[in-house]
Amino acid sequence: MTGHPAPAPSLLGVFAHPDDESLLAGGVLARHAAAGAHTAVVTATWAPDSHRAPELAEALGILGAGTPRMLGYADARVPGSAPGRARLLDAPLDEVVARLVRHVRELRPDVVVTHDGYGQLTGHPDHVRTHRATLLAVHAAGLQHLHPEAGEPWQPGALYLATHPHSGVGELGALLRGVGKTVLSVPDEHVTATVDVRPWLDRKWSAIAAHRSEAKRERPLPGLLSRLPAEDRDRILATEWYTRLTPRPAPDREDALTA
Repeated sequence: MTGHPAPAPSLLGVFAHPDDESLLAGGVLARHAAAGAHTAVVTATWAPDSHRAPELAEALGILGAGTPRMLGYADARVPGSAPGRARLLDAPLDEVVARLVRHVRELRPDVVVTHDGYGQLTGHPDHVRTHRATLLAVHAAGLQHLHPEAGEPWQPGALYLATHPHSGVGELGALLRGVGKTVLSVPDEHVTATVDVRPWLDRKWSAIAAHRSEAKRERPLPGLLSRLPAEDRDRILATEWYTRLTPRPAPDREDALTA
């Protein structure tokens, strides 16, 4: 007797900028959407009426990740990204966490994906801030007495940090160093999930390319990738790496502290 396959887990991505979702998790987002899972993305910076919002909407449509959910804070390095709004770096952390908790409780995802502790290879400060706020929000979302105004508690089963192991930097590292960017990778043993996204590579690249304003610029990664031969670009984008954290309490109450 053959059982029905388990449904794909629902997935929420939380990223700093428009295009981070496509660059860092575009393959996984497309894969989950293709499997029938509900997927969504929260973007911390840039205003919903900025020129990057329709680009984000197009990218999310390609990936099957719904409509933009933009917190609207200003990019640390682009004051005009959200005129009159605080930079993400300057906004009170508890305010950012509370807004993320609302999205987690509304969407009730099984899995949340965000930046790693370095803020990926380049260490962008908005990436780091988003990482920290998301870690706090995923924990707080399951606690009924934290942010009760944000809805009924919901605890995602897993939090995945999009990352790059030392062995996976390869050509991408040289590309970033060539325009003066840092390259921050993690030891290979920190990676708990290595995902071959080649079956979804066309969608991933189409989503990246939808961020046209970044693809036209010299130093951002969409621009760097767009100037590469397709074979080289595909090799860089074909694998995604993640570190899994488990927010839910372990069913076995015995642990290293009491063993």
